[in-house]
Amino acid sequence: MTTNAPAKACGIDFGTSNSTVGWLRPGQETLIALEDGKITLPSVVFFNYEEDHTVFGRQALQEYMEGYEGRLMRSLKSLLGSSLMDSQTEVQGRALPFRALLTHFIGELKTRADHAAHKSFDSVVLGRPVFFVDDNPKADKLAEDTLADIARSVGFKDISFQFEPLAAAFDYESTISKEELVLIVDIGGGTSDFSLVRLSPQRHRHDERKDDILATGGVHIGGTDFDKQLNLNGVMPLFGYKSRLRNNAEMPSAQFFNLATWHTINFAYTRKAWMDLQDIHRDVANPAAFDRLFTLINQRDGHRLAMLVEDAKIDLSAKAEHHLPLDMVEAGLAAELVRADFEQYIDNLLGQIGLTVERLLQDAGASTAEVDTVFFTGGSSGVPALRQRIQDLLPQARHVEGNLFGSIGSGLAIEAHKRYG
Repeated sequence: MTTNAPAKACGIDFGTSNSTVGWLRPGQETLIALEDGKITLPSVVFFNYEEDHTVFGRQALQEYMEGYEGRLMRSLKSLLGSSLMDSQTEVQGRALPFRALLTHFIGELKTRADHAAHKSFDSVVLGRPVFFVDDNPKADKLAEDTLADIARSVGFKDISFQFEPLAAAFDYESTISKEELVLIVDIGGGTSDFSLVRLSPQRHRHDERKDDILATGGVHIGGTDFDKQLNLNGVMPLFGYKSRLRNNAEMPSAQFFNLATWHTINFAYTRKAWMDLQDIHRDVANPAAFDRLFTLINQRDGHRLAMLVEDAKIDLSAKAEHHLPLDMVEAGLAAELVRADFEQYIDNLLGQIGLTVERLLQDAGASTAEVDTVFFTGGSSGVPALRQRIQDLLPQARHVEGNLFGSIGSGLAIEAHKRYG
């Protein structure tokens, strides 16, 4: 789509791992540079206690990694639709509602977009997963309403939503020369979303596209779930996960799950968690591993470990093995991670994703042979085992990789121009 004047509205892809803002402008890139010339802003907030300021994105990660005392918060989108949304956390001795945390970040996105555009955006199309919450329409609607309320509180007046895989479809449609039946596969940090859409250059000009959408579907599984399984199964055994107590009972797993899940890592640092660990310390059969767990928690290195595991997952998309050093905990300690093992760890998750695609095709009344193209987007769609699972389901379809971090934001910008001018 072309426009002779800058669009009035923007599109925001608030992602679990990264966020983008799209704005249609003649002769310019659709996605706005949000940090150091880059189109993505990692969805991260760091409350720096030493400098008494709040920072976002790459700067947040950098200050945390440099060792500043503070509180790092990531995977913020995962809070939407969860029971934590109406709860609060502690930041420098003060209670911070999780809703306020999301407001901080969404407000920062708007501030950066407004500054780059030299205008204040009043209208926005927000991307949303097909399901914020699986099999619970009431909770799903509450999650969308919460995000709309937050957007309104930071200054947006006209707010609407578009499914993220549909936004990616509209971005892909701007590049094709003939009609295609396309399965959009959007694997983000927190959700896997799918749309089966009929696309063509002629249809691209139409405002009403409801009849072109054959089916949508999704499941609350994404890249952070892959990270979690790699962390639990590939790394946490070095810290005592699945080990035994002296009475042969299995070591309690709550703290391992907290440390392997981005938005619950800080729960491992609470006084109660610390006391629970001390209570079972004398009963562990493998004190060396348990001492490493103590060190990890005492140094508050859970986020650092989670970032290392995420990097390892990305590396395993290109390599068969990954050496993950853990010298921060113990000199010479390392996890040797193997792609084949990782694929086994996530096999059940991939199975659920495959079933979601199969149900979507059934809902659409489409055979696998009818699908012309599979369009991949989302930062976690590069996992080879996931692509193989989709290929096994749709062996005749060609595979196209979009901008893994930008297709949704670009599609939302197209939609914003259609809706608001």
